[in-house]
Amino acid sequence: MSASYILKRIALIFYTLVVVSLLVFAITQILPADAAVMMLGENATADALEALRQQMGLNDPIWLQYLHWAGGVLQGDFGTSLRTGQPVGPALFSALGTSLTLAAFALVFMLLLAIPMGIIAAVRRGKFADLSVSFISYIGVSLPEFVTATLAVVLVADWWKLLPPAGYVPLTQDFWGGLERLILPVIVVSVMMIAHVSRMVRSELVDVMHTDYIRAARLKGLTPRRVLFRHGLRNALLPTITIVALDVGYLLGGVIVVEEIFSIPGIGRSLMSAIQARDLPVIQAGVMIMATTYAVVNFIADVTYAWLDKRIQYD
Repeated sequence: MSASYILKRIALIFYTLVVVSLLVFAITQILPADAAVMMLGENATADALEALRQQMGLNDPIWLQYLHWAGGVLQGDFGTSLRTGQPVGPALFSALGTSLTLAAFALVFMLLLAIPMGIIAAVRRGKFADLSVSFISYIGVSLPEFVTATLAVVLVADWWKLLPPAGYVPLTQDFWGGLERLILPVIVVSVMMIAHVSRMVRSELVDVMHTDYIRAARLKGLTPRRVLFRHGLRNALLPTITIVALDVGYLLGGVIVVEEIFSIPGIGRSLMSAIQARDLPVIQAGVMIMATTYAVVNFIADVTYAWLDKRIQYD
């Protein structure tokens, strides 16, 4: 892996973010919302509305408004919420931290279960263990998050009284209390990912264990355990890196239902509230923050893949 490959990937991140910024700015411009009316109210006079539009630059050409907005974003200024009148950045970064906390615990939990399940299914291919993992995977893929979340709340929280049904407490404020409230949402958002990743690990490991270099390793007299974990699993896990990177994007924006059911103030829930309220600065900033996070995670995944996969030369 060369330095030019890393530089190309970084340049691709900036190019992607520029395209995303153009799209999100263009889309928010056609939404049926007047920033001046939302800030002053529908009873404001025409003169007051016009003065505010002039002050906010809403009368400027679209391209000039975009440059002003993009310049502010580059300086860390995401504007002011039309709904609350507060700066957008601090609130959204706090919501992002909440979503990343949920994502981190969910990913760790998923990997701890999915990889061993995939290994067992591959080693015991066609037997009861393999069929059991396949059955669990199909169930996990079939159940949408709102069904799993509802069942978890009803069974674990309401009937058995084992865990709190909802709510969020920052780990920095009360670690054990916050961890207790994260258990159910972490399990719920991990179910589908466990199904995907375990099947991926199983499929890739079965293919890898039938390659020539695995046969060569066996002929050298290496133990089955060493062949499996040292040579087979390392290569079988390479595609899993890409799946995990895609799951991060899913966890940031695709678990709105879970955040709503468990009252978790994540960035997906914040963005949905902003869309419903036509809060344009929050929508723009939320999409840009999520896109940046997603791009960085995929960059890390690509670099890790290139570092681990010695068979391919990356220019």
